[in-house]
Amino acid sequence: MTRAPKQLPLIGITMGDPVGIGPEIIVKALSEKHLLSMCRPVVFGDRRILAREPGGSGLTIETLSERDLNNIRPKPGTIPLIPVSDLDPENSRYGNPDPESGTAMADYITKAVTAASSGRIDALVTAPINKASLRAAGYDFPGHTEMLAQLTNTQKVVMMLAGTRLRVVLVTIHCALKEVPGQISAEKIFTTIAITHDHLKKYFNIEKPRIAVAALNPHGGENGLFGSEETEHILPAIRQAENKNMNVQGPFPPDTLFYRAAKGAFDAVVCMYHDQGLIPLKMLHFEDGVNISLGLPIIRTSVDHGTAYDIAGRNKADPSSLIRAVQMAAEMVANRYPSRE
Repeated sequence: MTRAPKQLPLIGITMGDPVGIGPEIIVKALSEKHLLSMCRPVVFGDRRILAREPGGSGLTIETLSERDLNNIRPKPGTIPLIPVSDLDPENSRYGNPDPESGTAMADYITKAVTAASSGRIDALVTAPINKASLRAAGYDFPGHTEMLAQLTNTQKVVMMLAGTRLRVVLVTIHCALKEVPGQISAEKIFTTIAITHDHLKKYFNIEKPRIAVAALNPHGGENGLFGSEETEHILPAIRQAENKNMNVQGPFPPDTLFYRAAKGAFDAVVCMYHDQGLIPLKMLHFEDGVNISLGLPIIRTSVDHGTAYDIAGRNKADPSSLIRAVQMAAEMVANRYPSRE
């Protein structure tokens, strides 16, 4: 993207599920003036759905076309919007997803990814979606990450969850726990380590990333007594990474590893499965955790929570995770493209 010197990063925000808390947290987040000192936000979503949020009283929704993207300037009290859907608020009831809302969710993502891939926006931040209604609309993806990988023709994507005290990266993501041992391999673990290492350097300005790798089994397998995955898959991947001059250690028993990581011993922890990483992450960063997709050709961050149908439309949603996701996207742009600042 061609921009004037010192122009703030242009961050596209997808609205997520129209009947969840996505619209509410977007309205609340963009009411925070300090965000406008870091970036130029623009929402890919629905005007009437945003307008019904009570937290948006006093805000102006400015409808734009994509050719207006280069000219967006931060304006307190204004939400720049690229309109993608035009849902009827009477039919789009809070907490009641349907194929129409699922189609809208997919369209927001597709439109924003196209803009990011073509360089018209600098980064993408996604509000939460409902996977079941996404599938009901004909999109057979287990989550955002897999959909983004297909849209960007990316073969290897890694999910990182991050807060100020802890970053975790997942080798396997959305699969049953019983399937995890069969899905991990030395190659997959090494790829996860390598992508993590490269992205910590490129987007987080960490010159020599310190990466820890969690064991799969209790006590790290206890020399094969509780399982052989550590010796057969995890340790060979660590040795391969060490041979590439990466600062990688492990496999460590998870029951002590996350305590050390939260104290600052490591820059990231590579975890074997979803809950192994997300339980400690959410213990520390339930409100402000950020989901980051590593390996994509675009910068993408997201909230680390779901659609929260139980509180949708009740003006109770906390925008902290979205605020931090936008901030992190802006920071990643600045680290990746320092000459733009």
